[in-house]
Amino acid sequence: MQHALIPILGFAAASGTGKTTLLTALIPLLKQRGLRIGLIKHSHHSFQIDQPGKDSFRLREAGASPVMLVSTHRRAIITEIEPEREPRLDDELQHFGQAGLDLILVEGFKAERFPKIELHRQSLQQALLYPGDPDIIAVASDSLLAVPDHVTLLDINQPEMIAGFILARFITVEPTGAEWAVAMATPPPVGGSA
Repeated sequence: MQHALIPILGFAAASGTGKTTLLTALIPLLKQRGLRIGLIKHSHHSFQIDQPGKDSFRLREAGASPVMLVSTHRRAIITEIEPEREPRLDDELQHFGQAGLDLILVEGFKAERFPKIELHRQSLQQALLYPGDPDIIAVASDSLLAVPDHVTLLDINQPEMIAGFILARFITVEPTGAEWAVAMATPPPVGGSA
């Protein structure tokens, strides 16, 4: 990812596997360790973050793009993508404020080349993705799987284990403890299976 200025980690899985549920459990655990987390989620829908009848919706419908909504609590920028096209993660990273972040988590974009954790639930009977995706570094599953040594097996129902893997693989504390340093090139201390 040319435009990733900090570590980036994706979560890839079939719909209904629980990507968002896991992320909502992981993010507070990583924040407790002092990390500042950004997130990019790919949506397969024509979503609306403003609603018909609202001034921002009317102004956007009139042709303004981008439209920025600002309050005392948050900011949102709505930009129309013209011509319509499938978004590419690297392109979206150009528009994503990375300053002040330690890690970007990504939900979706599973066909693109960047490190990912595959989520797998035995009951869904979906084929595993890691054999066809060399960028999958771990599989978080609810069942014991035989995975190759370069893929770490994690328990999808233990977010603390997954957070520990992320910290060990992507983030390390400088000897002074004052700064976070990227350790992406260092193999994880976690074994190939759990």
